Amino acid sequence: MPLFTSIAKKFRKPGGTVTAERETATALAVETFRGGINCTQAILSAWGSRHGLDRDTAMKIGGAFGSGMNMGETCGAVTGALMVIGLRHARVSSAGFLSRDRTEKETLEFIERFKMRNGTVSCKELLGCDLGTPQGRATAKRDKSFKTRCPKFVRDAAEILEEM
Repeated sequence: MPLFTSIAKKFRKPGGTVTAERETATALAVETFRGGINCTQAILSAWGSRHGLDRDTAMKIGGAFGSGMNMGETCGAVTGALMVIGLRHARVSSAGFLSRDRTEKETLEFIERFKMRNGTVSCKELLGCDLGTPQGRATAKRDKSFKTRCPKFVRDAAEILEEM
């Protein structure tokens, strides 16, 4: 019992019984995004180290996926979360049928949960403008969507990952 108590203390917030790790990863993702890093990078870098991916590599991999791959397609926070699901469960050999099934199941579950919170996974629909066009980018900047709307999507993706 003392070993369990010792381990449990490491994951408790001072004065609380909820693990701090969950809130820390979610907060890190949002803080990273607010610091000017794209949504995919923010999610992937917050979880990559848990699955053997260093922060710099996570930032490089996620670099081209933000803003719906710069076309307003699938939200970058969703893309980053799906990369994390792949790191967690994807097969690395042809014998990994169970991991493939689990990866597919969790991918679909994540997408459904994100849609339940936000109605869609489409960046264009989430922001109400097409980031794949100069006009759409100008609209997003004018409306400060990256500062006012996107942090919620990063937080939602982060929280869903933790819940799963």
